Amino acid sequence: MNALPRPPESAVALAQALFYLATGLWPLFDLASFEAVTGPKTDDWLVVTVGLMIAVVGTALLVGALRRQVGLELRVLAVGSALALLFIDLRYVLGGRIGAVYLLDALAEAALVLAWLRARRPAKPAPSEPTPPVVTP
Repeated sequence: MNALPRPPESAVALAQALFYLATGLWPLFDLASFEAVTGPKTDDWLVVTVGLMIAVVGTALLVGALRRQVGLELRVLAVGSALALLFIDLRYVLGGRIGAVYLLDALAEAALVLAWLRARRPAKPAPSEPTPPVVTP
């Protein structure tokens, strides 16, 4: 395993990958507990389909994070997915279509977007020592 520190973008990609894999695969393995937390659904096939799509995004993020190669394409996928899920969560919670528990997911998605923005900031340079004045005789 590589002992070098993980770049900030790789760390965010890894966190989002693990979150998306867990939440995406949950309804596939235990739909009953998923619905107990999130509320009953009318189309189980659609819940599983969306879950698998989220897990695929998580898998792509995991590959990039483990390879420590987070290019523009992966950033667009990561931030775009988080923004899309945030939008859906807010729209349908506020519209009364889905339960307020989805506000927790909205909070997680917003945190992911902010983490990506923060990871893109250039590192602040270390303060340099002032150069002593040159004294000439």
